This record gives sequence, structure tokens and C-alpha cells, in this order.
Amino acid sequence: MEGEAATNTDRTGLWSLVVPLKPLARAKSRLTQATGALLRPRLALAFAQDTVAAALACRAVRDVVVVTDDPVAAAALTELGALVVPDRPGAGLNAALVHGARAARDRRPAAAVAALNADLPALRPAELSRVFDFAAEFPRTFVADSAVVGTTFLSASAGVELRPDFGGPSRARHLVSGAVEITSAGIDSVRRDVDTGDDLRAALALGVGPHTVGCLAADVPVGDR
Repeated sequence: MEGEAATNTDRTGLWSLVVPLKPLARAKSRLTQATGALLRPRLALAFAQDTVAAALACRAVRDVVVVTDDPVAAAALTELGALVVPDRPGAGLNAALVHGARAARDRRPAAAVAALNADLPALRPAELSRVFDFAAEFPRTFVADSAVVGTTFLSASAGVELRPDFGGPSRARHLVSGAVEITSAGIDSVRRDVDTGDDLRAALALGVGPHTVGCLAADVPVGDR
């Protein structure tokens, strides 16, 4: 991730970004076959740290709200500069995102809000900025994942409800909901979520952030065994 700003010292960006994170003991369960049960929760945290750090370095982002009940993740992401709120609904991903968006707008009622997956370890601030430049032109937008099946990003401008419908083939549902799909070139890192060993290898090819690099420093083989 050479050439990327480490921090964003201008906190006047337009967007509040909501990042949901499961308790680490349950996060990224599909990675277990590739990484083993011990490394998996550490990687889930590293992915979230690299995602949040990159988001906070993005010029368009004013603040990041992380929704999680995991105390280890909460401490680590607070240290990076995120606002952490507990998952009080406890009713799954989409309820957590609605809760996080509400928390962001409780602080800034006129905030434009967006949801972002926590498993984007190759995320680059400049690519996320390109996404926000497009998103600013429409009431609601989204970015499909690399498989063009799911969703990694969803936005809602000021005064517009987020209406998240993540999970499974969510790209089709977000299209039906009226959200505009962002298909710009040069946003591969925003699409590259990680659920499997193959996904992790693809993220490594893009270039992951320092927390993921450090987590993998023991040179644990990554393979779908």
C-alpha cells in the first residue's frame, strides 16, 4: 500500500462510515479450512484494523462507527480512532448497520452515511475516495463484491435512509431497491472482501495492510486444505 496516506488529518469529510464486525470467535468462519482455527480470529481482527485504518485515511470520511460486541476488537479499533458502539439490536448484520447509521446521525443529524464490510484488508484510501466521489451524486449507491454477487459498500446521502440488505446475493437486492451500482474502474480494493483462502490470496496479490501482514508474518500456509 505504498504511497497511501497513513492518516487523514482533515476530519471535515462528508461521510460517516459504518463498519459491522461479528465477535471474533465467530468471524470469518469460512477461512478456518485455509488458516486454521487459531489464526482465523486474529486475521478477522487484522482485516478490520486495516479496513478501518484505510477508511480513516480517506479524505471523504469524517468518522467511522464500528458496531461490535467484541471487547478485544472494540479496544483495537478505538485505538485507531473509530467510534465503537455495541450491537444492541443483536439481530444480525443489517440491523447492526441500521443501528450504526442511527448512531452516526445522532452525532451529526445531517450526515451522509455509508456501510462498509470489515473484511477489506487491501483497502486503499484513494480508491475509497473514488467511490465516495460517485456516491455523492446519488441518493443511494453500492459496490458489488469481486464475485459480483454480494455487496461491500452501500451509501445514503443526507436525509436518506440506508436500507441495507446485505448477505448472500445482495447485489441484486440492492439494485431492486433503487440503489445505483458503482462500476468505476480502479476500485478493486473496495470490492476485494475475504471469506475464503482464494479470496485471501487475491487480497495478498493486491497488497494488504500492515495489520494483516503482521498477522501472517509467521508464514502460516494459506491453502484450502
